[in-house]
Amino acid sequence: MRISQPRRMRAAAAALALASASMLASCAMPTAYQPATGTGTYRTGYWDEQIEADRFRVTFAGNNLTSRETVERYLLYRAAQLTVERGFDYFTMADRDTEKRSRTYVNEPFGPGPWGYWGPSWRYYGPRWGWRSWDPFWGDPFWGRSVDVRTVDRYEATAEIVTGRGRKPDNVRSFDARQVLANLGPSIQQPAAPTR
Repeated sequence: MRISQPRRMRAAAAALALASASMLASCAMPTAYQPATGTGTYRTGYWDEQIEADRFRVTFAGNNLTSRETVERYLLYRAAQLTVERGFDYFTMADRDTEKRSRTYVNEPFGPGPWGYWGPSWRYYGPRWGWRSWDPFWGDPFWGRSVDVRTVDRYEATAEIVTGRGRKPDNVRSFDARQVLANLGPSIQQPAAPTR
């Protein structure tokens, strides 16, 4: 059985569309639990800094699709993971903060381009009034207000932790690192393995 040329082209187009859709879908996902990537405002993931022998500053930043709850959960998980990696048993939150960064984007339908402002307008002639102009910004109340405004929120959580060995102190800000890893582990989204 021989496959016709148009059918082969449709199959190739469908495969290309499927591959493109899966690539786009993989880009539009919340930040996975991973070391920090990017710089400045676009930095996402976790990073930490040792302040003293038993004191660390831990940070996790999410992208615009990562909820505040997820960012704070990943921060707690990283604090527990760092505690165990350094040979400690528990950590105490000395200080903790979650910062919300909002950016507002306004997309106007028409605006200044390389040749100045441009927008649709028409001139028409009416026997009663003569020549007149119609402009969507001064005429139709619906079309003239088609401005797209969207606000994007990103969260970044930071904690200063003090680590220790032995039993955790009787303090509401203290956590047993191994228990945190066991309890939060199933809810942590690890990054996808790279494909070859």
